[in-house]
Parts: sequence; C-alpha cells; structure tokens
Amino acid sequence: MRVLMVSDVYFPRINGVSTAIQTYHHALAACGVEVRVIAPDYGAPCDSDWVVRVPSRAVPRDPEDRLVNWRLMQASVAEAVQQGCDLIHIQTPFVAHYTGHSVARRLKIPVIATYHTLFEDYLQYYAPFLPASWMRGMARRFSRAQCNALDSVIVPSRAIHDRLANYGVTTPMEILPTGIPLANFRHGERERFRADHGIASERPMALYVGRVAHEKNITFLIDVAARARREMPEFLLLVAGEGPALSSLKQRVEEQGLAHNVMFVGYLDRARELLDCYAAADVFVFASRTETQGLVLLEAMAMGLPVVALAVMGTVDILSSARGACVPEDAPGAFADAMTSLLNDPPRRMQMSQQAREYAAQWSDTALAGRMAGLYQQVIAAKKG
Repeated sequence: MRVLMVSDVYFPRINGVSTAIQTYHHALAACGVEVRVIAPDYGAPCDSDWVVRVPSRAVPRDPEDRLVNWRLMQASVAEAVQQGCDLIHIQTPFVAHYTGHSVARRLKIPVIATYHTLFEDYLQYYAPFLPASWMRGMARRFSRAQCNALDSVIVPSRAIHDRLANYGVTTPMEILPTGIPLANFRHGERERFRADHGIASERPMALYVGRVAHEKNITFLIDVAARARREMPEFLLLVAGEGPALSSLKQRVEEQGLAHNVMFVGYLDRARELLDCYAAADVFVFASRTETQGLVLLEAMAMGLPVVALAVMGTVDILSSARGACVPEDAPGAFADAMTSLLNDPPRRMQMSQQAREYAAQWSDTALAGRMAGLYQQVIAAKKG
C-alpha cells in the first residue's frame, strides 16, 4: 500500500504535526505501508528520499512557518499520485488541504485528513483585534466544510471528536492518537545537561518542552514559578523550545524578577540534547488549554518524568488515568502547590516515574500504526466499493 502525506509543515519546523508525520512514516513501514511526504522547502538540505520539498516563502510576521507555492504543490501531489498512490492523507488545513483534496477528487483516489489543530481556540491569539464570536463562527464553518469534503477524518482524542460533531461534521471520524517511538525515549544524561547549563545537581527543576507560543499558556507556568519560589527559592522552571512568544515571555520574567528562577534554552536536538534535558528535570509541567493530544506529555512519561499538567481538551485522554501524572486545579496557586509537593517528595516521584514509563508504553507507535494501516485499508475498500 502506498500513501501520500501532504503537509504545510515538516521538519526542520518543530511541532506536533512534524513529529506525527515522522513517527508514522517509520512505524507504518512495518505494516506494509510505504509513505511519501510532500512538504515545504525551508532552504535546508533534505537527505530523506521519501520527502518531496516544494518551494515556499516565509509567512509574514511568522518566519517559522512557510507558505508553499500553490501551483507547484498541486503539480507535486499530482505527480506523486500518478507514480503510484492508493490514498492521500492530508496533515494540515491550508494549501496542503486544498491541493490534496483537489488532486484526489480529480484522480479518483480516497482522501482523508488528521485534524491536528482546533482553530476555534487558537485564533484569539493571532487575531485578537477581531470579534471573538465572529472568529469562532468562522473557524467552525471552516473546519466543518473541510472535514465534510473528505472520505474520513482522524482525530487524536475524544474531546476533538465531540467538538467536531458539534460543528456538524458528518464524515466518519476515527479516534486515533499518534503514538510515540518508545525506543527513542529511554536514556538521557542528567548531569551532563545540568553541567552544560550551569544548573546545580540537586536544584529542583520543572521542565516545559514545546513551541513557545501564546496558546501554550506559558505565562501561567511563569506565574506558577513566581509562587513556587516562595517555598523553594532555588526552584527552576526550564523552557525548551522556540516560537513567537519568546520575547514577551522573557520580558515578563524580567518584570517579575524571576531571572534566577526561569531559564530559556531554545531548541534542543532531539537525538541527544532533548533526552538529556528530560533526564535533567524532576517534573514535567504543561498548562496548554488548546492541545488536540499533547504528545510531549507521553515523551516525558516515556523518559520516566512525572507530569503536573492541566487536563483540558486533548490532554484529558492522556491524563485521565492519573498514572504518572497529577492534575491540579486550573489556578497558578493550586498548580504550584501540587508541583512543589511532588518536588519535596522523592519517594513519590520515584513511584510516579515507574507508573509513567508503564503508562507511556501503551501509546507505542507500533501499536497505533497498525490501527492506522487498518483504517487506510478500510477507506480504500469503501472507495472501490
């Protein structure tokens, strides 16, 4: 079986969509599925022969992202399908969606999409000058129209399934989270990372990993850090990642006098630095209210890192078992209390660490890739029938 994934983002752009594409490419091969990807060209060398890069330009005011050339994207998708393709799997709702859908309908092959982003909850951060009710209505109509034009929609959590159903999506939806490659999250060098960044061996440290964007609610974690230092003067919140909110967050840290308690380390290489970073932390913290899944929680848990997080939207499915994680009230004070209590209790952290590893094993990429391959076969068969 040959599947073409079409996306407006991919590495070196770091986000959940890029991670999901890479994970499924490797895991689906064991299920007899050959995956090719069409994605933007970021101007960096591409050494993957299964990725076709399309010329693109930077998005205004957001240089991390790219706007691909519509005509060349459509030509690349059509050429890949004509070379042999059983199904198109769209990963993003912009140029990739419309070119993937157009080619699939013209060449009469099935087309599905994964709904990675809940735009209703994101637009307030990027267009705050427009009426919120108008933006919500537009986002709902946009998502409904796109989803109902497909043969199937993959959603990563029950919360997203229910939200789309409320929008009026009638296309069959499959709840299928992205798994994690457990073999990649085994060991890291705690002392190496701490030494490299000047962090004392016994200093209590909480970690956030992810895009440094407004919708990730990192300001909440900075407020948590301000409260935590009252009990733990040496407490450190380490933020790993890059994004458009970085400068404003650094300014907030300075304004609150938290330069000693909050550290930004930027992007970390996933092959070594990120693993060392996970190993260097004592707890993982997460406060986003807009996640469709929250893969980074599973990465942290696979590394044996106890999690303190808000359970909202897509993270509910991961956190509902409370294995290896605790979910405080959605308030900085309650969150800080839960976090510092855990930091002050090494035996409990050790117990939660083991629970986290065991729980993360249930979300392996191999198990979930098998389900994805089965869905592909089902959609292809239905299209032929």
